[in-house]
Amino acid sequence: MSKAGFVAILGRPNAGKSTLVNHILGEKIALVSHKANATRRRSNAIVMYEDNQIIFVDTPGIHEKEKVLNEFMLEEAMKAMSDCDVLVYLAPVTDDISHYENFLKLNKKNKKHIIVLSKIDQVKQEKLLKRIMQYNSLSKHFEALIPFSVNKSVGTKDLLVEITKLLDESPYLYDPEDITDELIRNIYKEFIREAIFDNYSDEIPYYCDVIIDKIDETDTMDTVRATIIVEKESQKGIIIGQAGNAIGRVGKGARMKIEAFSGKKLYLDLFVSVKKGWTNDKEFLSDLGYQW
Repeated sequence: MSKAGFVAILGRPNAGKSTLVNHILGEKIALVSHKANATRRRSNAIVMYEDNQIIFVDTPGIHEKEKVLNEFMLEEAMKAMSDCDVLVYLAPVTDDISHYENFLKLNKKNKKHIIVLSKIDQVKQEKLLKRIMQYNSLSKHFEALIPFSVNKSVGTKDLLVEITKLLDESPYLYDPEDITDELIRNIYKEFIREAIFDNYSDEIPYYCDVIIDKIDETDTMDTVRATIIVEKESQKGIIIGQAGNAIGRVGKGARMKIEAFSGKKLYLDLFVSVKKGWTNDKEFLSDLGYQW
């Protein structure tokens, strides 16, 4: 019988979890940003490997902050750690192993896990071997350690092989033709959020979210109306920019990302609305789709 199961991708903020998921899937469905804490909720990527089905669960970075939104993000990571069949801990080779030691304390159910030692193309061989030795001193805790590089396409097959070993026999959990169970409006929302992260610095992206108000689809074109939520009038002004130049760049960037994903033309209509204190408003966060 085939094997199937859920595999959580875990790690500190900005470790490259979404990049890893997109790379293994071979499709861009997860928001990627060089800024930390861009991913806010779990999302699934369905990967077929030989006759087996692996559902990778992308998660927010493991961190602690005071805002209700950040509490939700940490809870999302903890739920994935608890619920998934196998865990993958993503450890950039430049990181101190203290991040992994913190992960071990949080893995209260002692779920079987694999370490992916990423970004190995960014260090010399001597440093790589030193880091591997440090992790090997804790080898009783993990099932395998996979050196990995997205840029050099190193480690993907090894990771899929090791994950498959740890999964139970099971019929497929999703149609093998599917690549995700995400609603199209959620994927489009994340592409717009990614364009916001691309175009604004400092704290602005962290005080923004997106509501997809309406989608009209045809075989050749999608029409999307979306609202960017901010906390302050001053942030609204920054998002819009002088003569609408800034929001124009966001719209262009988001449109290119969505069209690359959908293979269709897109008409995107963006608006900006102020909701004071939304990052600490649990009821409003629930309306945005952050369900506890």
